[in-house]
Amino acid sequence: MKPKSKKKKNDGDRFLKPRPDLWTEVVAGLTTFFTMSYIVFLQPAILSGALGGEFATMDFDAVMMATCLAAALATGLMALLANLPIAQAPGMGENFFFIYTVLPAAAVVAAGRGTEPWQVGLGAVFVAGVLFLILTVIGVRGLLLRAISPSMRCAISVGIGLFIGLIGLEKAKIVMASPATGVQLNPHMVSVDLIVFLSGLLVMVALYARKIRGAILGGIVAALFVALLLHAIMPLLPFGIAEMESVKSSMLMSQFKPTGSIFSLPPSIAPTFMQMDIVGAVAFKMWPMILILLFMDVFDTLGTLVGVSEQAGLMKDGKLPRARRAMLSDAVGTVAGGMLGTSTVTSYIESAAGVQQGGRTGVTALVVAVMFLLTPFFKPVIEMVGSYPAITTPALLIVAVMMMGAVRRIDWDDFTEAFPSMLIIIGIPMTYSISDGLAMGFFIYPLAKILGGRAKSIERMTLVVSIIVALLVALYFIFLRPEFG
Repeated sequence: MKPKSKKKKNDGDRFLKPRPDLWTEVVAGLTTFFTMSYIVFLQPAILSGALGGEFATMDFDAVMMATCLAAALATGLMALLANLPIAQAPGMGENFFFIYTVLPAAAVVAAGRGTEPWQVGLGAVFVAGVLFLILTVIGVRGLLLRAISPSMRCAISVGIGLFIGLIGLEKAKIVMASPATGVQLNPHMVSVDLIVFLSGLLVMVALYARKIRGAILGGIVAALFVALLLHAIMPLLPFGIAEMESVKSSMLMSQFKPTGSIFSLPPSIAPTFMQMDIVGAVAFKMWPMILILLFMDVFDTLGTLVGVSEQAGLMKDGKLPRARRAMLSDAVGTVAGGMLGTSTVTSYIESAAGVQQGGRTGVTALVVAVMFLLTPFFKPVIEMVGSYPAITTPALLIVAVMMMGAVRRIDWDDFTEAFPSMLIIIGIPMTYSISDGLAMGFFIYPLAKILGGRAKSIERMTLVVSIIVALLVALYFIFLRPEFG
């Protein structure tokens, strides 16, 4: 009797077995969306200036639309091209780099062109996305990875986390500037705004500590509820409390505007759509910003793809099937983000929540994409939340914790890795500039390796690329940095 021939399995199918049912994938997609949906509130608040940034003057509604559309496009491509359960949206960290580093540099260029700094900044995002797209298509991602050691990549995440945490404390009015020490605890921080802030923060901390999904969104909802309650009862309190100067001047009474509706037609994206200034973006002074945007996007994307895919059991011999397609969807998302009017789009580590729920295929990502398309119809709620920093700033502290967790992956036993990493970690928040903090670490890294006698411990190509980066950083400090102020 002739033995039955075994049907050859497709490699991709083998990696994705066992395949979950449709309902599991849908639930996983909803879990991922609600876990990362805080970006819908934070991104327009950040880019419109509600959370700081002298040159962050973009239109709130248009940024919200751009955020949702760019996230839907990139995540949809991830689903259809790579069949992976990974969601994408404008990245936390990249958005603060955009308003605190790219835009001040862009302001110098924009002043001579008659455009807005954010238009030049969007042009830089667009160009970085195009470069990412080209590098992905021709397959030279490895060269970029050699430019920065694993310890330095982790240090970047930690430094940006510290920076975001500092901004969160400042916006919550817990710390303030000091002429003597630079920063100090606010001696008059007790206020109704602090009550709203703490209500959201404590809920987020409790939910995260208990490993309950959607902790950030849950905290935002809790803070919104407290804000609505206090806004309603404050004028009714006796003893003239509502007339106290500390209450009247609070953001709750002067800035928070409760909405009477939940649904509306999506707002116009016209104020930011195709408004990027590409000519200004390719000016010599902007190239350091473009390269850092490119590096940040590549490292964030690769780190998230590997981390989430490892958790989902999709890796095979240390490699991820369809990795190039996944990177392609990220690159296209960033290009689209620059065109639509938002900062760098990247893969979200919150996708791990959906994977934990059972998501294993692109159906999970497709559900996330659909949810982002539906979100603009809730514009009144998003606008209400985004206009009051006390509701959204607790999320910055939680994101800071998530990003700072990378500190344990730094090689502290190797001083030539630890010292440049330390410079990045403290340099970013101390200089209030992500690019300056990165530049400090990038400049010292090859010098530490050579002077410390550890140059032979890394690949020759890695050392060469690091030296080239250090030389570029030196040129940045000498010729460009003085012009940015």
